[in-house]
Amino acid sequence: MKTINIMMLVVCISITSNTNAQDNKRYHYNDYIDNSIGFGLKIGTNYSNVYSTEGEEFKSNPKFGLATGFFATIPIYRNLAIQPEILLSQKGFKATGKVFNETYELKRTTTYIDVPILLMLKPVEFLSLLVGPQYSYLIKQKNRFTNASTTIDQEEAFENDNIRKNTLCFIIGADINLNQVVIGTRVGWDLQKNNGDSSSSTPRYKNYWGQLTLGYKF
Repeated sequence: MKTINIMMLVVCISITSNTNAQDNKRYHYNDYIDNSIGFGLKIGTNYSNVYSTEGEEFKSNPKFGLATGFFATIPIYRNLAIQPEILLSQKGFKATGKVFNETYELKRTTTYIDVPILLMLKPVEFLSLLVGPQYSYLIKQKNRFTNASTTIDQEEAFENDNIRKNTLCFIIGADINLNQVVIGTRVGWDLQKNNGDSSSSTPRYKNYWGQLTLGYKF
């Protein structure tokens, strides 16, 4: 009788141990985000263009621009986090046309400070899915006008001391995590222009872009 009781006790202990091990394993594989706040740097490129919101016949071609800055990862729970970023981001377009039967090319580069605030979902260790708003602050615009005989450069800087004066955008993307290296992809587009006085308007021309970056997490 004692032998049977001992065997039953061993079986119970074994079942309990296996259950706890499975629970710990399940928790481990769901907990893909570190419990501490992380930081990183990134650099890459935007491939951007614009479109007219007034339906006019405006033909433009995309152009490349710089995208660089830093990001932070703020954990919420297990595989959820908030990822704010601050980026120096160039957008713009290229367009061609004719004036007095002479062909011209216009290249516009708009430089922004972009502040995306993204919700991160990490379903597996190597992949992060991100979505959220972005606030863009225009700091510089450069136009290059070229025809057969001349090239004209115009550059304008903007000082924005009102944080409420910005362009609201929407971002969706994904990060591939290779240990401390992060390959980031994003697509984004402008939604509305915030005028800084509690009013908003629809921009005549809206940016839309794809972004590819290479980052490093500390």
